[in-house]
Amino acid sequence: MMLGSDVSGLSTEAGAAAAQGLSIVVPAYNEAGGLQALHGRLITLAATLRQRYGLACEVVYVDDGSADSTLSVARTLPATMLDVQVVSLSRNFGKEAALMAGLDHARRGAVLFMDGDGQHAPELVETLVAHWIDDGYDVVYTAKAHRDNEPALRRTAVRGFYALINWGARQKIPEDAGDFRLLSPRAAQALRQLPERNRFFKGLASWIGFRQKRVDYEPEPRAHGFSTFSTARLIGLSIEGLTSFSVAPLRIASLLGVALAISAFLFGLSILWETWIDGKSVPGYPSIIVGMMTIGGVQLLMIGIVGEYIGKILSEMKARPIYFVAEHTVKQAEPDAGADPAKRSAAE
Repeated sequence: MMLGSDVSGLSTEAGAAAAQGLSIVVPAYNEAGGLQALHGRLITLAATLRQRYGLACEVVYVDDGSADSTLSVARTLPATMLDVQVVSLSRNFGKEAALMAGLDHARRGAVLFMDGDGQHAPELVETLVAHWIDDGYDVVYTAKAHRDNEPALRRTAVRGFYALINWGARQKIPEDAGDFRLLSPRAAQALRQLPERNRFFKGLASWIGFRQKRVDYEPEPRAHGFSTFSTARLIGLSIEGLTSFSVAPLRIASLLGVALAISAFLFGLSILWETWIDGKSVPGYPSIIVGMMTIGGVQLLMIGIVGEYIGKILSEMKARPIYFVAEHTVKQAEPDAGADPAKRSAAE
């Protein structure tokens, strides 16, 4: 039985890779206000990529159970210079599930993930595509150039998260890397074959390996509205990433248990010394209460950590689908009406 997967048949030669085209996956949750402007920029991007590389493009909008008119707006977007797919999920399943839905429905070879809030500039995609086709990289990911505009507490928390999740890991997750990344045909195929349901895309895209390239960028201001990722949701996502992709919390629990056992042993020796050698009476009540509260709190914390991992195991055992599609439409690309006849003929 073969326990690995062979994706070597998917060529990375520039011409063959470009011939397979590019799918742009855009998860959207309550992004009705800026979706049309984003689509206009993607049409310009598709025209540029077609002219420069002969690269056929499609965009896959994944409506993740939006409460506004995101789905209605997406239905009206024209298929100019690129195919347009609209995948509407039956409810809000979360961004990770929406990314997977887009990956499953992508029909081209390479896959690019970008947010629908306008902070991921379509113009930067040209750089990512150049690293893929011209330089031969399989995974081209973006990362924030700096976090100078963020509070010190948040910067410290982010550094701590990456230090923890990468502790003891063979394949490190790049710090500050986001979901804005391009996967070559074989990298996209490798990502599709990972079976887990509790998915952490940043970690999985790093784990698959291949040649990877980092591109630093400055996120643009949101085109409209405000971010739905509150501090509580960010903490939840961090816990999801840690328990889905790292055993570091369990290792910390083991080390903390060893530290407490050694401390208890040394404390016991000190009690014996004071009683047998110095003849001092040992105060009992305060030390017992403090010890019980410390050990009890640590035990509850460890039970909670183990419970998170047991919950992940239960979720994987149930094997429920991570999303349901309520509606799926496809529009084939039309040539740009404003293009000259020669370019229009080439597009057709």
